[in-house]
Amino acid sequence: MIRTSNRRGFLWRCAAVPAAFAVGTLLAAAAQAQEPIKIGFSMALTGPLAGAGAPALLAMKIWEDDVNKKGGLLGRKVQLVYFDDKSNPAEVPGIYTKLLDVDKVDIIMGPYASTQIAPAMPIAIQRNKLLISLFGTGINDNFKYNRYFSMIPTGPNPKPSFTKGFFEIAAAQNPKPQTVAIAAADAEFGRNVQEGARENAKAAGLKIVYDRNYPPTTTDFAPIVRAIQATNPDIVVICSYPLDSVGMVRAINEIGFKPKLIGGGMVGLQFTAIKQQLGPLLNGFVNYETWLPVKSMQYPGVLDLVAKYQERAKGEKVDPLGYYLPPWSYAYLQVLEQAVNATKSLDDEKLADYIRNNTIKTVIGDVKFGPIGEWTESRFLQVQFQNISGNDMKEFTDMSKQPVLAPANLKTGEVIYPFEKARK
Repeated sequence: MIRTSNRRGFLWRCAAVPAAFAVGTLLAAAAQAQEPIKIGFSMALTGPLAGAGAPALLAMKIWEDDVNKKGGLLGRKVQLVYFDDKSNPAEVPGIYTKLLDVDKVDIIMGPYASTQIAPAMPIAIQRNKLLISLFGTGINDNFKYNRYFSMIPTGPNPKPSFTKGFFEIAAAQNPKPQTVAIAAADAEFGRNVQEGARENAKAAGLKIVYDRNYPPTTTDFAPIVRAIQATNPDIVVICSYPLDSVGMVRAINEIGFKPKLIGGGMVGLQFTAIKQQLGPLLNGFVNYETWLPVKSMQYPGVLDLVAKYQERAKGEKVDPLGYYLPPWSYAYLQVLEQAVNATKSLDDEKLADYIRNNTIKTVIGDVKFGPIGEWTESRFLQVQFQNISGNDMKEFTDMSKQPVLAPANLKTGEVIYPFEKARK
């Protein structure tokens, strides 16, 4: 028999247990609400890809500041958690494993560049995580992973998209070129763009007279250029990473190789530091771009972002103009932001479903993703360096010296053809 006083105490304690549990739950929820939403990724901050990776990170920090000034996401601040992958694909798996298992990030975002994104994919797939990548070419062609999205304007056929405009420019010349040489770095990006160039060459009815890969450790490009020259091609497609691109441009100038059209898929010629370094050596090269501050591409918010970026870049020792990757790294976080706000969730499946089924508004225009995460429409550019006279950065703020040649709806100038004519 329980005495009345003891019985009342017992009942009070029994009632207090769920009450305490409820209070504890509320306190835990309140504490979680105060914790930032952690967004984790790797970025090339050193090594050959840092010329794009470091500026990309600065734009991402601007996004972080902009979002937090608006109150964050889901009532919580956002926090970027990142590590330098040193432009080395071997660093990527360890970084993403740490982000998920040790740092306990809420969301992962993809790194920059195909070589870095490819090793991140298996981890995202194994953990069923959303992955929005930054400038990856054809990464999901084989995986077909339904939570992957690629922030790059290559469209539904990414591999040929890089050089499609290049071949269209060549086909419009009279007489039409008949032969093509293709040289590519033996790396993820190089091989993918090389494969697309073969497809474009076949569609254009061109004979491929040279089609080879060179080791990613190559430093002397003169033998490669001489081997290409020996085949006497009308046009030359180069699929290279930054240091290779610099080596190729210098070797082509030193040897005096003058095909009718040359360029196409050279990473690095978009970086301000490399443009300044090469200066007039770039004249005549036709190469891909993704965004420039030409009138046809002044989407809402993009010039404001570039202005913010350029102001902060002064003290950050990164690309002073920020035309290449910063608008895109800001935009790929805007994709995440819009999905989180719309779904009121951090659930990877819900976010992926929203991104897949909606048009996303960003500083680089409206974005719609297709079935395997690529853009539904291509908006890849081909531009030509024209009349560069020195190494002054101001040369590369003058868009008349980098006219957009393709696609037709964004065109701002005419090609100087053949290549030799642009050298004068």
